[in-house]
Amino acid sequence: MAQDFIPYGIHVPLVTPFGQDGRPDLDALEGLARSVLDAGAAGIVALGTTGEAGTLDAGERRAVVDSCARVCREHGAPLVVGTGGGATAAVALELAELRRRPEVRAALVPVPSFVRPSPDGVVAHFERLAADSPVPLIVYHIPYRTARPLDAATLRALGGIPGVIGVKYATGAVDQEAVALLGDLPEDFAVLAGDDTYLSPLLALGATGGILASAHLDTGRFAELVEAWRTGDAPRARALGHRLARLSALLFAEPNPTVVKGVLHAQGRIATPDVRLPLLPASAASVGAALKELAELGEPPAGAAG
Repeated sequence: MAQDFIPYGIHVPLVTPFGQDGRPDLDALEGLARSVLDAGAAGIVALGTTGEAGTLDAGERRAVVDSCARVCREHGAPLVVGTGGGATAAVALELAELRRRPEVRAALVPVPSFVRPSPDGVVAHFERLAADSPVPLIVYHIPYRTARPLDAATLRALGGIPGVIGVKYATGAVDQEAVALLGDLPEDFAVLAGDDTYLSPLLALGATGGILASAHLDTGRFAELVEAWRTGDAPRARALGHRLARLSALLFAEPNPTVVKGVLHAQGRIATPDVRLPLLPASAASVGAALKELAELGEPPAGAAG
């Protein structure tokens, strides 16, 4: 397995738009993929939580990945595909299916949920997956969903596994473990912000980017924020980080991706704001508040990414 991809910048975990017939609207999906890449996203993620992957059947999942792969091929951009589950052998089989798609540069694999393995079990899980995976792995560390917190030492152990290239860090805070991890990273191991409101502080500590649902909207400014921290322009980064954090907080006022979809629908970028049960569409108040914040941000300044 070639390990020549280290994730950097903003990767957008695409929503799955649904048409009036309730099926995935692949034309709208490809339109979203092109728009965020044109606006400065470094890559896209298919079948993430934001894409409601758990509600899609096998045929729908294949169609979503094929559509995203087509756009990434056109743009020369990396595609990351979400997969995962509580059974190591089953996840390994899903990863093996990625072999036929050269556009897929990595898989986003969450720490197993519900079964709550020990930290050593988590490391063994990823060692087994990485040994046979046709693509490198990005660990999705989101303990408020998986019920398995990991300390910095365990995350470093994961980063030392050949074939594990990064972590999507989503603990709901900039905590001591984040500070410890970013202060002593394994070689060629990227930390990507996974909680949208904490992008800027994690970048300030040394994260290389983020996987952010909020970046469907105002993608260029999110890319600009990464660049500002990279070049050491702290005053610009701080101001922009605060503004984007306010936007992200509004986009997550209701369960993701309901508000994002509501805004995209209001902008005419997707045909419906529909989500699949057990999610319900976002309220008009939440969508309106996010649209108001976007309007106050205005057009991206000259020279912004995208």
